[in-house]
Amino acid sequence: MGKSQRDKGARRELEFAKLTGGTKVPLSGALGGEYSNDVKAFGLNFEVKSRKTGFKTLYDWVLDEREKPDAVALKVDRQPWLVCMTLDKFMEVTNDERKNNK
Repeated sequence: MGKSQRDKGARRELEFAKLTGGTKVPLSGALGGEYSNDVKAFGLNFEVKSRKTGFKTLYDWVLDEREKPDAVALKVDRQPWLVCMTLDKFMEVTNDERKNNK
């Protein structure tokens, strides 16, 4: 991985940490153990991925103006389910959940 890719990744990790009120893990999780993953927020460990256009289809599904889904559920054979949603929707859901648990 080149310097520009590392810098882009670090920028996105910092951006996500700031937006979520989380913390960026030192060295982007390269050390393993408690330093695994990229960002810690909401009691979860996040891997942050960024691509110029690599997620276009996924964005098309999540941001579909006709369907207006809250989230998209994804499944590959013999793999676990994934759920994808906008950060705004995620923050809305997690804030509601935290209010209900108080």
